[in-house]
Amino acid sequence: MRRADRLFRIVQFLRQGRLQTAQTLADKLQVSQRTIYRDIQDLQLAGTPIEGEAGVGYTLRRDMDLPPLMFTRGELTALVLGARLVRAWGGAENVLGADQALQRIEAVLPADLRNEFDSILLYAPGYKMLPHLRLRVDMLHGACKSRNVASFRYVREDGEQSQRCVWPLALVFWSGVWTLTSWCELRNDFRDFRLDRMDEVAILERTFTPRKGQRLEDHLRKVVPSGAERRELLAPSAGF
Repeated sequence: MRRADRLFRIVQFLRQGRLQTAQTLADKLQVSQRTIYRDIQDLQLAGTPIEGEAGVGYTLRRDMDLPPLMFTRGELTALVLGARLVRAWGGAENVLGADQALQRIEAVLPADLRNEFDSILLYAPGYKMLPHLRLRVDMLHGACKSRNVASFRYVREDGEQSQRCVWPLALVFWSGVWTLTSWCELRNDFRDFRLDRMDEVAILERTFTPRKGQRLEDHLRKVVPSGAERRELLAPSAGF
């Protein structure tokens, strides 16, 4: 982890309002207590309002830079449930992002909403999401964004195997199952592949440029009849 990232995360941990010992921070960040002491000192010298001392613990004054967030209870419930779903079923990078977002939100909530935060009884167990699948989500999501061709061996439900090279277009989550929407070079058509049936996944250096008839919106035009629903799916805030 870069030092700048570590300093940022220390501030986020301290924003939670609970006293954090150097050992607790060291365990969370997988560094030594000595490193934490040095980082805390540097943050204090830079003007970060960290209170506390070695051997006792540290916290951050709650008036630091961010005003209270005025969420309604319904909005707060939706945010917490969404973050828990991401932690349960998202890629490894998504899990880290959800954890950090929850920490930042909780740290600046007014007292009444902070109590509400702790009493949200909506959970999303993610024990079926194996670590290698989380990494696969990250890998293929990156290929969707960079437009790199992906190669993998695929096993269908009936046991038939095939080697595929595809143009990754989007990842879609269906009630516990991730699928990759893609343009398949073997079939010369759109195909959806379950991530848990892939093996030997590799992202190639070769890139692709979808032409008309090969784009994500072309695929959605076939499977989503409503123009309004297609526009909602393709909106910048939809999906990830």
